[in-house]
Amino acid sequence: MLDKRQFYIDGQWVAPLAGTDRAVIDPSTEQPFATISLGGQADTDFAVAAARAAFPSWRTSTKAQRIDLVRSIFDVYMRRSDEMGAVISREVGAPLEMSKTQQARTSSSHFTGFLDALETFEFERPLRPDTPHDRILCEPIGVAALITPWNWPMKQIVLKVIPALASGCTAVLKPSEQAPLSAMLFAEIMHEAGVPAGVFNLLNGDGPGVGAQLSGHRDVDVVSFTGSTDAGRAITRAGADTVKRVRLELGGKGANMIFADAHESAVPNGVMRCFNNSGQSCNAPSRMLVEQSRYAQAVEEAKATAEAITVGGTSEVGPHIGPVVNAAQFDKIQTLIASGIKEGARLVAGGLGRPEGIEQGFYVRPTVFADCTPDMTIMRTEIFGPVLSMMAFDTEDEAIAIANDTDYGLTNYVQTANPGRAQRISRELRSGMVEINEQRRSTGAPFGGMKQSGTGREGGIWGLEEFLEVRAISGWPAD
Repeated sequence: MLDKRQFYIDGQWVAPLAGTDRAVIDPSTEQPFATISLGGQADTDFAVAAARAAFPSWRTSTKAQRIDLVRSIFDVYMRRSDEMGAVISREVGAPLEMSKTQQARTSSSHFTGFLDALETFEFERPLRPDTPHDRILCEPIGVAALITPWNWPMKQIVLKVIPALASGCTAVLKPSEQAPLSAMLFAEIMHEAGVPAGVFNLLNGDGPGVGAQLSGHRDVDVVSFTGSTDAGRAITRAGADTVKRVRLELGGKGANMIFADAHESAVPNGVMRCFNNSGQSCNAPSRMLVEQSRYAQAVEEAKATAEAITVGGTSEVGPHIGPVVNAAQFDKIQTLIASGIKEGARLVAGGLGRPEGIEQGFYVRPTVFADCTPDMTIMRTEIFGPVLSMMAFDTEDEAIAIANDTDYGLTNYVQTANPGRAQRISRELRSGMVEINEQRRSTGAPFGGMKQSGTGREGGIWGLEEFLEVRAISGWPAD
């Protein structure tokens, strides 16, 4: 058992002042392999005080100094990315190869996106060329509490920590207690890169404990949270008394709209996109809407694709999906699969229980339901597992209505060879992001949702602005 009962506060590793121990479970084996400490109020106060003490000097650092620091962090991170991939693989159950290439290394694009944005960002500028006496100042908000999830742990940490520091804020990071070890390795990287003491602090804890303490802390100025919609509501309530800024990136229930003229690979690629990371992505295209004339063929393609997916251990070589993160998640997915069967959806692949031959670990059968209706639980609930729900549509307007008939609004997907249709639909979809014909967003594009998928945007210039106050000064003296 690894002993990881320590926090990174004020530039050093320290023993907990309060709190309790917690085991970290390997999802592949269901066995504990490390012990961490969940902080208490005294630990939270200590971390916030360190960040608050470091803020006055860090807020006055120059843009050039912050660029140099981010580059240094990036260099150390990339040098240790394989190590990071191995840690993530063990704590969340992602296959090792996938963990190294997707979980760890793809964070590099977020680093470069923030560096590009920082290079050109004007923290001080005139309102307009014709108003030289009106000055706009973009200044760091203050102490940032950064609360990150377990499903893509390093992507979310980079998306929050780097823009917070680049904007001149100081930070306290609370990673998910399901994936704490990758965050602790990140703290080692920050220390090696030369981040000044107190500018970055790491505190392990759970949501009702450290998460709530940070959200309501009077010396925390902004909270940036990624996770479930229910937890986002709780954080918003906790932050209300101190009227702090709260930025939320929450759940999703993305619709993948496949028209008859879509590319022949649209259905199998949509299934694979939904099941990537064992379906544990907030932007997974988990509702597949198919034009009626192509629907029967699409169901057979989805069935064949799901049945061809290998489920296996983290160390196995080759393309496959691993377990889901923990017993609670496994049980939730099983309950939702059962609800799909009970409510009349047609099960065409997968189903209840573990895959054949697997007796241990939180492994879920890749599952496809056909003939769903919009009112079914599996069409309305974020399952967060390898479960796809399919239904047919007749018209473009019907497809848009079904796609928008959800509390969520994170990412939707459109597959069609008709450019005009793609543009029309994209404008009508009520989601923060739309991907057309599998074209991924470019580096620096904003990530975030509408409705109950959250508030605010991450990535590039939008990520920097999440941690800045905008001040207007009139009567600015001429140079």
